[in-house]
Amino acid sequence: MVEVVILNDEYWQAIVLSDASYDGKFYYGVMTTGIYCRPSCRSRVPVKTNVKLFANSSLALAENFRPCKRCKPDGGRLPNEEWVAQIVGVIESRYAEALSLDKLADMFHGSPYHLQRTFKRIQGLSPAEYLLKTRITKAQELLENTGLSVMDIALAVGIPNTSHFSTQFLNQTGSTPTLYRKSKQNL
Repeated sequence: MVEVVILNDEYWQAIVLSDASYDGKFYYGVMTTGIYCRPSCRSRVPVKTNVKLFANSSLALAENFRPCKRCKPDGGRLPNEEWVAQIVGVIESRYAEALSLDKLADMFHGSPYHLQRTFKRIQGLSPAEYLLKTRITKAQELLENTGLSVMDIALAVGIPNTSHFSTQFLNQTGSTPTLYRKSKQNL
């Protein structure tokens, strides 16, 4: 029979305080990231409602949680390619948010340096470059398929400064947003 671990105040405090004395007693998974950790993990404290406890790491793995890159529960490590694929998924689905290297490193339980180096080795671009490329691609889709203003599109893709957006769009595509839209309407 599988032992169910309930998130009580004692276990929650162990997570908040990164208490190593609870290592091996339970593991916790963060549902929004799909990563599981030891209680002593020094990553950012998750939102309590997103936490699921496991009696052992095998149960976390069985529910498709991946081991944390920071605390390496039971020595488990997520392969770099899979880790970067998860980061790519977050960038592509949350491109309109402020996704800094530090925020991504916190979300994926790694150091900013390691994340940057690993991401660039596997993707050929830094996370910031990949984020900008994703934003410009989404902006191109919006310019082609909607009547939104350039300012509204800039906001929709996470670049609140319209002139900065136009400059980045020009650098990435060789065209201004307005000229890009006109060229697509003439086809």
